[in-house]
Amino acid sequence: MNRHLIDAVPVAWSGLGTDLLDGAPEALVNQLTGGQHYPSKQMNDLITPDGSPPRRMSVREGETGGLDWGYVLHEHGIEVISLREELRGPVVGWGTDPRRRFSDHPALWQPTGPVPCREPQPTPKLSTTAVVASAPTPTAAAPIARR
Repeated sequence: MNRHLIDAVPVAWSGLGTDLLDGAPEALVNQLTGGQHYPSKQMNDLITPDGSPPRRMSVREGETGGLDWGYVLHEHGIEVISLREELRGPVVGWGTDPRRRFSDHPALWQPTGPVPCREPQPTPKLSTTAVVASAPTPTAAAPIARR
């Protein structure tokens, strides 16, 4: 994660793609992405007010600059900080099932509380005797970016 998220980008990401999942089992990648594959995108169009080259920013306590979420990589997991609510957050262990359903409600990400998530919904299994009706082929939808 450190190599992909920090070392592989000179300044910042504008979006993370499925390449973050390279090396994961293909069945899991398909379950998480709906079978779509798209690359991460770096911020290449950054312009600084004084014309100097863009550089990584650091955020001081209390100066989040309008950011909603912060993420700190630890050896044991990723700390998720709701910057509108707290200065620290709970740590999601690296072994956590990525199919879990995580809440995006900032007030639930308290530093001393549990990680706000539920078990993944089980994939429904078809009976071997089920009759499947013909349906139109679905069109691919664009991925939805979430904060």
